[in-house]
Amino acid sequence: MQWLQSGRRRDLCVVLASAGELRGQQLKSQLESRYETRLEPRSFYDSLSALVEAGLVEKRTEGVHDVYVLTDDGEKRLREHYEWVRNCLEEGS
Repeated sequence: MQWLQSGRRRDLCVVLASAGELRGQQLKSQLESRYETRLEPRSFYDSLSALVEAGLVEKRTEGVHDVYVLTDDGEKRLREHYEWVRNCLEEGS
């Protein structure tokens, strides 16, 4: 699961799982708030495009805005990752 190699991609999926769907700028703003830093737009949208190409995030256009939503496969992989993290933390306790 190569998408798991990027923390930003995982975090994008987490934000979308929580929000349901967001415009690109809204998604970027939420991530910037979490990281407490400005994200370079090209890098941010490259990460988002990689998720779209992998079929984990769906992109659609509403007017002049691109809207993103987590796909069923994206949610499945995010939940699998969550379970792995949870198990690792429980084993370490």
